[in-house]
Amino acid sequence: MAEDEIETDEKESVEAEFQARILSQYIRDLSFESPSIDRAQDGPGENPNLELEVNVIALSVRENLYQSEIEFKAKATDDIGTIYHMECTYGGVFQVDSVPREALEPFMLVNCPTMLFPFLRRIIADLTREGGFPPLFLDPIDFGALYLNRMKEAEAAAGNGQLPN
Repeated sequence: MAEDEIETDEKESVEAEFQARILSQYIRDLSFESPSIDRAQDGPGENPNLELEVNVIALSVRENLYQSEIEFKAKATDDIGTIYHMECTYGGVFQVDSVPREALEPFMLVNCPTMLFPFLRRIIADLTREGGFPPLFLDPIDFGALYLNRMKEAEAAAGNGQLPN
């Protein structure tokens, strides 16, 4: 029983040491282009196609300060051409203390974007609505799965002697 108590105390002290907080959130880049205002009035037309692209970037700002950003792109097209094209880079500055080195990268590329995503989602919905189109409500993104895919691609590229994307 005493061993169980010691293990629990050690786990609690390790968890208590790890601290992370959002110091600021920001929009680095925001662009919405609608080539023809008639498209907003006439609706999206027949069989619109929506292409989405999401990328996550993390950088060290200085000791214990890190920046995590979500780069989001959307392009709506139909048989006639482009309906709208948007880009948004939304990020945050995080203070991270006492995190193990091996846990820092996953934290910055998974946990931080997960905290930022609801704000980006709201911006995207508002932007498309204000652009004269139905709001684009993004489904939740599994940043953990994106991170794992990125790691697999990097391993495969390293095995082939190529640089990862």
